[in-house]
Amino acid sequence: MERLASFGNDPFDKPPCRGCSSYLTEPYIKCADCGPSHFLLCLQCFTRGFEYKKHKSDHRYEIMTSDFPVLEPGWTAQEEMAILEAVMDCGFGNWQDVAYQMRTKTKEECESHYMKNFINNPLFSSTLLSLRKTKDSHFAEGAVPFRPCDDPPRPTFDSVMSRDMAGYMPARADFMEEFDNYAEWDLKDIDFVDDDSDILRALKLSVVDIYHSRLKERQRRKRVIRDHGLINLRKFQMLERCYPKEVQELYEAMRRFARVAGPMEHDKFIESHALEFELRREIRRLQEYRKAGIKSFCSARVYERVKRMREDERRKRTMLCDVLHYINDGRACQQWLSKQAAIDAGITPAVTTITPSATGRRSAPPLNLTGLPGTEKLNEREKELCQVVRLVPGAYLEYKQALLNECRRQGGLRLAQARALIKIDVNKTRKIYDFLIKEGHITKA
Repeated sequence: MERLASFGNDPFDKPPCRGCSSYLTEPYIKCADCGPSHFLLCLQCFTRGFEYKKHKSDHRYEIMTSDFPVLEPGWTAQEEMAILEAVMDCGFGNWQDVAYQMRTKTKEECESHYMKNFINNPLFSSTLLSLRKTKDSHFAEGAVPFRPCDDPPRPTFDSVMSRDMAGYMPARADFMEEFDNYAEWDLKDIDFVDDDSDILRALKLSVVDIYHSRLKERQRRKRVIRDHGLINLRKFQMLERCYPKEVQELYEAMRRFARVAGPMEHDKFIESHALEFELRREIRRLQEYRKAGIKSFCSARVYERVKRMREDERRKRTMLCDVLHYINDGRACQQWLSKQAAIDAGITPAVTTITPSATGRRSAPPLNLTGLPGTEKLNEREKELCQVVRLVPGAYLEYKQALLNECRRQGGLRLAQARALIKIDVNKTRKIYDFLIKEGHITKA
């Protein structure tokens, strides 16, 4: 097998001749006395008696050729290597392309030879059996499953889930494309020979050291992905959404430190802050009860029921104010009734602008947020802003997140940048920008 390792169809795969530096073609000569690196010569240099440093013309030699049968007559060693490379390139079963790439055998000959000698060969079966018996001793460092994921799914190639899993192959616990996937390219043409100068040898060793550092970084990233269970990203995101909004923001900020703390320590840190958030909310609720003079949980339930009734009455009064605003304009009143009917039917109403009446233009009334999606995610000040600006909560949350991300990326945000980022009315953009500045969510650049 050592002799077959250097043979191939492409002459550029072989090392050059040490005499004339031309690419070797079979047959060629290998010196049996020079070592440990091979001293190879073409037939022309060998017949001239080429000598170099320790190599002399009277040394023992070997004739290197692949023109001899290995597994069965009629198939040379070069053809055996060619069919293995063709099957690797074209795929198992694609015998028409395999035969076209080999050019010396037909489709039927390639199929029968490969099935007979590489699939149904009892010699290979016994070899695999012996390897299976010793797998505990030889393959202890094999594929490691991603434990936190509990057997990741195995999607088909190029599917949506496969792209979400970044090309992860669960059967091999590996990725189709590694981090720094072409790190080996800087190393593939390096060859250590005896006549290298000290500077050239040191340079080659430095390249090898750099390659080792890149491999360590690749393994470190894979270890972080494995330990934290990041391969099944959708499941990871679903678990993250179980936390309240404030804890999710903390989770996003502390994610970069997870690789330092470790998976268990990081999860304990997040869970402790989630518990702290729940305790603080419970303390605020108890303080509200104490401020209202409530001393028992039975009275607290009555208080909560009355509080909900009071909120409902406040919303009804707000709705009545909207009716009074629209009552003098028949067309505006019709639009308002259509919007309320859509809300009652569970349909998100279209945001319509109030047309000017016959008596002249007047300011639009505050937007009614009842039933609009995303309202429950807003605090009282944000609800008031959306009512005044007449902006639906879902759109406001998207604009707010976009401005926060841009401010975090640039370290500050100007009004002109905010207007270029969200394409809405400039007056609404200014009100949103001023509100976020006042609340401390963003800072001016």
